[in-house]
Amino acid sequence: MTSNSYLIVGAGVFGVSTAYTLIRKYPNASITIVDRDAYDADSRVAASWDWNKVIRADYDDLIYCKLALEAQDIFESDPLYQPFFHKTGIYWMCRTDYATQVVENYKKLGRKAELEAMSVKEARRLYGGLFEDADYTDVRDVLVNKTSGWANAGDALRAVTKKCIELGVKYVVAETESLTFDRSGRCTGVKTKKGETLSASKVVLCTGAFTAKLLEQAAKASNKPDISAGGRIIAGGITTGMTKLDEESYKRFEHMPVAVQSYNATTGPFVGSLPPTADRELKWWGQKIFKNTQDILGKRISAPPPEPDYAQWKVANPLKQDIDYANSIFYGKNGAHWKMEKHRICWDAFTSSSDFIISPHAGAQGLYVATCGSFHGYKFFPVLGKYVVQMLEGELESELKEKWAWDRERPDEKLNPEFPRWEMKEILGAQAKL
Repeated sequence: MTSNSYLIVGAGVFGVSTAYTLIRKYPNASITIVDRDAYDADSRVAASWDWNKVIRADYDDLIYCKLALEAQDIFESDPLYQPFFHKTGIYWMCRTDYATQVVENYKKLGRKAELEAMSVKEARRLYGGLFEDADYTDVRDVLVNKTSGWANAGDALRAVTKKCIELGVKYVVAETESLTFDRSGRCTGVKTKKGETLSASKVVLCTGAFTAKLLEQAAKASNKPDISAGGRIIAGGITTGMTKLDEESYKRFEHMPVAVQSYNATTGPFVGSLPPTADRELKWWGQKIFKNTQDILGKRISAPPPEPDYAQWKVANPLKQDIDYANSIFYGKNGAHWKMEKHRICWDAFTSSSDFIISPHAGAQGLYVATCGSFHGYKFFPVLGKYVVQMLEGELESELKEKWAWDRERPDEKLNPEFPRWEMKEILGAQAKL
């Protein structure tokens, strides 16, 4: 273990962005990523590994708006990211004053964009009436931002990871089971499921939905209860689905924007639909974000199913119905004949505020946490590593340090429409087999 060595656990956007930032800043450093899946595997558990993800800076939170603009500029201009970004625009049906706040944030940041909050009547006429049959119940206005879009998520993640390896980052395929500590209590590395030990001077957990379970296992194995996540991190899942459009539908929908149905904390999370890919596949994500609470070493903790692939392809009918519902509230009769051909359960880590955790772990020196994408982390892919490295080196500005701290006062989860509020077993009922 050298004095300038890094072990990054997890190869999603948090981990890969951190490795990419480090290897460019410290070309001779020892940097290792460990992940249960090969970076170019056909199927992975990382939330970042997906068919496609939304790229936008349409945030009512000024900090995330600013950071997302920074990231989007890189998606648009950097040759490594640019091939995967599609500026299709976004069509956001808002039931709160979200649209107004987004427009105001752009003004505060001095950012010009083809951005407008318009009436439902005006908006319905856009895009050839693609959203004429959408559910506009209680919609105040529609945010249209022609500079937003989406990215080929898995392809971009694979490309940046490959670049990291070319620059000298070591990539180890192994399932992490616990953490290792020296006699002083400092974290020195990880222990894999096969008993191998990987060590470094700084250990960064970018482990997404697996984080709470991993920390509980580490706390038990080391007899260090302060390592546990407590209630800070909750694993949540959501159903995604795709249909392959017929030629006639594709001609009509190929130039559509990202579409979003936005709700409030009482109703639940926003629901989305992404434009068709080059293979004519149009995607939705569902309305229900759910926990999978289980007994883990005597504690009730939400974690993905124990299968190596999180049983992500075992999607029961009640969850598939969530995608059918999403189709109906966007396209009505226009999509009534579409057959849903692909379904996947995507897992991520959440905080009650949906803020990331990018912070030293208070329970052990040498241990750091960079996770909790809360299903909105992907769009920050190009800049996440910059801020993780600032955290590692004690240079994170105070506002971000406080916002992303391991220990901070967090709001009631009931105030957050995006927080997992269902239990997967309750949704599945008699079909609960996962």
